[in-house]
Amino acid sequence: MEIGKLSIGNALQDYRQDPNIDVARKWNIWDAISLGWIVAIHLLCLFAPFTFNWAAFWVAFGLYIITGLFGVTLSYHRHLSHKSFKIPKWLEYIFAYCGVHAAQRDPIYWVSTHRHHHQFVDTEKDPHSPVGGFWFSHIGWIFDNNSTVEKCGGHNNVGDLEKQPFYKFLESTYIIHVIGLGALLYALGGFPYVVWGMGVRTVFLYHITFLVNSASHTWGKQAWNTGDLSRNNWLVAMVTFGEGLA
Repeated sequence: MEIGKLSIGNALQDYRQDPNIDVARKWNIWDAISLGWIVAIHLLCLFAPFTFNWAAFWVAFGLYIITGLFGVTLSYHRHLSHKSFKIPKWLEYIFAYCGVHAAQRDPIYWVSTHRHHHQFVDTEKDPHSPVGGFWFSHIGWIFDNNSTVEKCGGHNNVGDLEKQPFYKFLESTYIIHVIGLGALLYALGGFPYVVWGMGVRTVFLYHITFLVNSASHTWGKQAWNTGDLSRNNWLVAMVTFGEGLA
């Protein structure tokens, strides 16, 4: 892969030295909401040792499989972002709804960001590359909701999803579904179910997903000359259903 007449290595080096990367920016209301949510869900995990019971643990584990494997990996990533396989529309929607409960935003937002990532992988237009810093690629980019718009032009690459009423519905009602799951868990098992099913499970899934953006573009073996920083990271792959493999 080349950018103009520069190799990807030279281009990345130029980007690392770009004096504008760390320039302070203004936070908007959505940045503050994102930060507040991330802090709150992590604080919820502090109650985990005091609320542990096996029923709550297995609820969390089951939701990790449902939202992580079927929701993020199979639906958001492999199917909606890359169209790696075909399934009936009813099953597509079920898997996508599982992804909503991973609390990583609605399908339109997630897929658009990921497609931009692959289009501009590890360049200055990549929404979450470690070229901009490990912390930025891992979680910092989430607190800059204007970043993708400024870098890539916004959600201009998901016309296939935007023309489907189901995905537009999830986009406009996303937070209701996340809160609804929390309410359901509380009704079924009280505070322990909320701590483990919403707190521990969500935070664990967050960070193993984020490691694909950060660790798997920083450490590991690059078996093929892909022209970017992606690497095979077997430790990440073991907890992300294979997502840590380039």
